[in-house]
Amino acid sequence: MLYLRLQPGYEIKAKPGSMVAMDATVQIKGKLKFSVKKVFTGGEMSESIFTGPGEVMLAPETWGDIVPIHLDGRTEWSVGKDGFLACTTGITRSTKSQGLGKALFSGEGLFVHHVSGQGVMWVTSLGAVFSRTLQPGEQWIVDNGHLVAWTAKYKVERVDAGGFFSASHTDEGLVCRFTGPGIVYCQTRNPETLGEWIREQVPQTSGN
Repeated sequence: MLYLRLQPGYEIKAKPGSMVAMDATVQIKGKLKFSVKKVFTGGEMSESIFTGPGEVMLAPETWGDIVPIHLDGRTEWSVGKDGFLACTTGITRSTKSQGLGKALFSGEGLFVHHVSGQGVMWVTSLGAVFSRTLQPGEQWIVDNGHLVAWTAKYKVERVDAGGFFSASHTDEGLVCRFTGPGIVYCQTRNPETLGEWIREQVPQTSGN
């Protein structure tokens, strides 16, 4: 859970529905962010704005880590469709296309959040979060269902790994090959793989 104590007049922008509790002194309002793009992609169409003074407690839909990322005003971040939780007011979030090929095979869909500005952004994960800082020219391969946020460029590759990599979308493994410089945040759980595991644990019932 994310605990934030806001000074008088200080604002925080958060994902709609993420508020768990807050002091009665905190004001909350919703901001509509309409675009045709979001209608077709199912993206978020609003954000909740909390204004201090007081404490706000936020939590994502699923269990996992919440990690702060400090934006320096120069570097743009990409965040997976379910990774964003909250940010300070100096940060701007937009939804942009990552290309049809990456949309089909990266596990993140056609549009991802592009985040820029100066301040703090909190991202959330399914499971634990870990990060890797890549030096110029350094490469790192990430399973397609484990991305949270990144600054490094990547391309999607099909890998015949004999089941070593998850095969969420095809019979072969699909991975993202990142090339530095940049930072990559990953999550330890793959949503589709976890969903398949949960379904396997549910007893099957047969009709009479």
